[in-house]
Amino acid sequence: MFFFEAIPWYNVIMWFVVFGILIGLNELVRGSKWASITIFIVLPIILTPIWFLKGASDALSWFHWVKVYSALAGSIIYMVIRYTNYHKKHKWYLTLVPAILAINILEAVIREFQVGILGFEGMVDGMQYISGGWNYVNGVAGILNLLLICGWFGIFATSGKKKDMIWPDQTRLWIVAYGVWNIAYVYACAPGNAFYSGVALNIAATVPALLWAKGTWMQNRAQTLSFWMMWVMTFPYFFAIGSTFNVSVSYNPAANWTLALLSLALNVTLAVWQVYRIVKNRLNPLTDEIWTDTKEYKLVNAFRHNEVDHSSIEHKALGYTGSEGKS
Repeated sequence: MFFFEAIPWYNVIMWFVVFGILIGLNELVRGSKWASITIFIVLPIILTPIWFLKGASDALSWFHWVKVYSALAGSIIYMVIRYTNYHKKHKWYLTLVPAILAINILEAVIREFQVGILGFEGMVDGMQYISGGWNYVNGVAGILNLLLICGWFGIFATSGKKKDMIWPDQTRLWIVAYGVWNIAYVYACAPGNAFYSGVALNIAATVPALLWAKGTWMQNRAQTLSFWMMWVMTFPYFFAIGSTFNVSVSYNPAANWTLALLSLALNVTLAVWQVYRIVKNRLNPLTDEIWTDTKEYKLVNAFRHNEVDHSSIEHKALGYTGSEGKS
């Protein structure tokens, strides 16, 4: 295969198991404050000593440590928005949302350049690597994606049974551009479990945001990443080389180049479109929302004016004709 070596049937099943668990846990914490507190605060406190005992494992690098705690920090910060009015009284708090996102992207970009500059070849941090020009190309795409984060002062929380953090100005194009960039990053810089942490993890956050929980991608991403990283830190060898469930990338430079170039193309397209709108409409990208006149924005922003459960009008999103987004 072009991107991966042979994928046995039981690994296909495991992919769907991982995907299903991520989706299921995300829906659980969407609907329960106490589940959110238990999973994102209580459980990490219990597991941290175990992670330190596993700290000598060659399957865990500095990146794993930074990633697990930054993902958890994001989930907790978003819980404050979901369950309190603090962000309404202190508008500055909303800047923490893009800050966490930017930090996570920057961590990956640094790792991408590290792999390229140091010329990772062979076994490094418990994984088999190849490095090349694609590391720099995708690193640039990641920087673009970071710079294109916008509209964070429009973030709000729904008021129904499911307390969701909604980001209307986070468009589908940005989400897809991020997803392809992140898959390309994992494929090149964490190839040992790219089949799961690259493909399944990204899709698990994206599917709800595009279908039944529009506007929730940022929340979904932090939560599913937290689930995944806690699993990886606790069971670092479960999907590692030698495991029954490991699926190896093809280590075909053409595959790395394909993902990196697609990532760059999507982010350049988004950059051109976004800069055009900023200039045309004379917007300040640091304070203004950029996509307010689009049907997509209006649909998601409609949740701001509905004192009902997000899920109760999700069916309208699936059959949207244009009228639901008017306010």
